[in-house]
Amino acid sequence: MYDDRTVGLDRFVSFLDILLTTLAFLASYQLRNMYFLDENISFFSHMFILPLQLAILLGFLSYFGAYNSPRRTTLTAYCWAIFRAVSLSVGVLLALLFFLKITYISRIVILLFAIIEFFVLFATRIGVKKYFRHTVRNNKNPLRVLIIGTGERALELTSTLQQQAEWGLEIVGYLDPDQDRVGSKIFGAPVLGTIADIHECLKKHVVDEVIIGIPRSLLEDAEPIAWACAEEGIKLRFMADVFNLQVARVSLAMAGAVPLLTLEPVVQDEAKLFLKRIFDLVLTCLAMPLFLPILALTAIAIKLDSPGPVFFIQQRVGLRKHLFPMFKFRSMFVDAEEKLKEIEHLNEADGPIFKIKNDPRITRVGNFIRKTSIDELPQLFNVLRGEMSLVGPRPMSIRDVDLFDKGIQRKRFSVKPGITCIWQVSGRSNLPFDKWLKLDLEYIDRWSFGLDLEILLKTVPAVLKSKGAS
Repeated sequence: MYDDRTVGLDRFVSFLDILLTTLAFLASYQLRNMYFLDENISFFSHMFILPLQLAILLGFLSYFGAYNSPRRTTLTAYCWAIFRAVSLSVGVLLALLFFLKITYISRIVILLFAIIEFFVLFATRIGVKKYFRHTVRNNKNPLRVLIIGTGERALELTSTLQQQAEWGLEIVGYLDPDQDRVGSKIFGAPVLGTIADIHECLKKHVVDEVIIGIPRSLLEDAEPIAWACAEEGIKLRFMADVFNLQVARVSLAMAGAVPLLTLEPVVQDEAKLFLKRIFDLVLTCLAMPLFLPILALTAIAIKLDSPGPVFFIQQRVGLRKHLFPMFKFRSMFVDAEEKLKEIEHLNEADGPIFKIKNDPRITRVGNFIRKTSIDELPQLFNVLRGEMSLVGPRPMSIRDVDLFDKGIQRKRFSVKPGITCIWQVSGRSNLPFDKWLKLDLEYIDRWSFGLDLEILLKTVPAVLKSKGAS
């Protein structure tokens, strides 16, 4: 169960990481000056990069599980998470220094910092683990809960609490609307009375939380419980499964004095999304020097091949159905959009997308850059602008989206669109629309940083073979 002590411990460890990382960086700077006296280095220049290093490091620590519960995480898992986080964060920093040609930052300081940081962070996790074990072993201040209800929902709640309790749990007892159940026991805890006895029960017993687990049809009768908890200053929770709906996250937000219960069918960790964004920016910036000559040559070829602009800019449907201008190299004649209505009856693709072989609207250069996927390279600018990611469901046109015939198809708009995705390494244009959509939804449900890396690595041979490209 995610109680206040878990939240407090997370915040304390995060603060400790920031403090110790700063001290480790200062220690690295001092050690370098003590043993390498050949050259003076600027203190302020090094401190200037510390916030960047902190941001990258904390993102990797969160992603790899260095802040996971000490109850479910072994020291070996903590060690591996910290090693990966420190190695990758330092690697990203060194890569940035190299490609930006920043020479006034000492690489020795960075390497000393990596070594010190690993041992400092791991020592912190050892301390956290020992503190947690000592607290649980001695049963210090277990969470004392009073449950309202004795039916199936209350039993399910009790079982879940016993499995999920982080710091120990004590069920004080139960209250039930049915007088006949008073005096019986559930999982060894007594039914103390009816709901009408809530005031007396809270006065006689030490209770940290009251949780309502009565049937949804009886929730209207829960107001006296809320008033009693408010008077006693006791936290009140209720089972929020108000609909028979599987959701990824349930949260509460306040709009002024109005509480809003939020049900999110698709949710992704904000820290991991931040890391994904950093990864997109770094990899795109590193790739730009390689692709700029290709972009320039392609632009010249398009201009020489047919009249019209170099780029084709079309409004596409992005994250949460917000429209954005997607950039592509123009691979068709300038009147291609008008001619679409004339040949739409020749569509060979299933679903709302439009595809035909030997499309008469495609230019000679366009045919080549489509097969080699060079026409997609300008979307790297969409990645830099934050409208797209390197990996994600392909952004669709307004026309295609208007032809969706199933609500579930719009789930793809819960994530940022990308240049490549699972479909691109699984057949590309040869796939039927239903299969394409299924792979997009699979990506959303399975998303991880590792999956993005896997897709990117598989995209390169898929593009080189031009399999399924059109």
